[in-house]
Amino acid sequence: MKKSAGILLYKWYENKLRIFLVHPGGPFWKNKDLGAWSIPKGEIEEGEKNQLDVAKRELKEETGIDIFSRKNDEFTYLESVIQKSGKEVFCWAIEADWPGLLICSSYVELEWPIHSKKIIKFPEVDKANFFSLETARKRLNPAQVSFIDRLEKLLEKN
Repeated sequence: MKKSAGILLYKWYENKLRIFLVHPGGPFWKNKDLGAWSIPKGEIEEGEKNQLDVAKRELKEETGIDIFSRKNDEFTYLESVIQKSGKEVFCWAIEADWPGLLICSSYVELEWPIHSKKIIKFPEVDKANFFSLETARKRLNPAQVSFIDRLEKLLEKN
């Protein structure tokens, strides 16, 4: 089973919780919105032991947000979910802002249209933004919505 690690960034704006999501790039995702967004995440490669470091790396590659200077105890582990594809996604949450400039250094090559023998290159992520809880739940991959639920419960306790 494939495994990924990701970061759920959140911030408070006008006393309301906002959730940071990314939209996958490429032709397949171009016109998809509801259920298509994700937390910034990436695959855990063979031999990689520190899943949180993988999540931090993927956040930087997909968005340009560098949180390597943050201490590990600042992150809240939200456990994992199994997506429809069978992939297990591990998630950590941290309060942080985003300057609004998407800097994606990770690109994907794909034959498009299929069987055309034309290879196109596109960014792994084409959009990112903070959303209200209601909007985030609608746009997020359904399996990942439980990360928001878990974060909300933890924040209510504190």
